Formats: sequence, structure tokens, C-alpha cells
Amino acid sequence: MFVLELTYTAPLARVDEALPDHVAWLEKEYAAGHFLAAGRKVPRDGGVILATGTDRATVERIVSEDPFVRAGVCEYRVTEFVATTTAPALEQYREQPPS
Repeated sequence: MFVLELTYTAPLARVDEALPDHVAWLEKEYAAGHFLAAGRKVPRDGGVILATGTDRATVERIVSEDPFVRAGVCEYRVTEFVATTTAPALEQYREQPPS
């Protein structure tokens, strides 16, 4: 599993210009099963996405397709972790630690 932390690198006016395309991209990735949750940081200086699954290279490819990245309004920090415990509703995403 991955935590994707966005940090805005441009004024909010530029971020807001790219927001509709970013939301459409989020919806596409939710439909593909890649994302579990997303939202703005407080204060609004970026966002966080909880991503499932595949491998780091795939997640980095997905991140590179974000309209925010293409518009040059944010940078990503990608953190991979092993979700060994979850809430019951997320049980299907539990992982085993590497041996």
C-alpha cells in the first residue's frame, strides 16, 4: 500500500485551475481500483491519497499522469508501507510482511 503526499508548488489559483482535471483523474483511478481515499491537507497546502496495490513503478507512473503534476502545481512524496492491520472494512487490503 502507498501513501501519496502532494505538496502544492504553485499558488492556489493555479491549483484550482487544474482541479477539475485532477478530480477526473482521481475518479478514473478509483474506478481502476488503485485509490482508497483522498483529500486535502489542513491547512490546504497539498493533499493525501491512500493507494493500493500494485508495485512502486506502477504507482509512480499513475502519479506522473496526475494533471496537477502535468500542470506543474504539485510535487509528490510516495511512501510504501505494508498494511498488516486494517479496519474490518479494509480487510481485503491486509498484507503480509516480507519474509
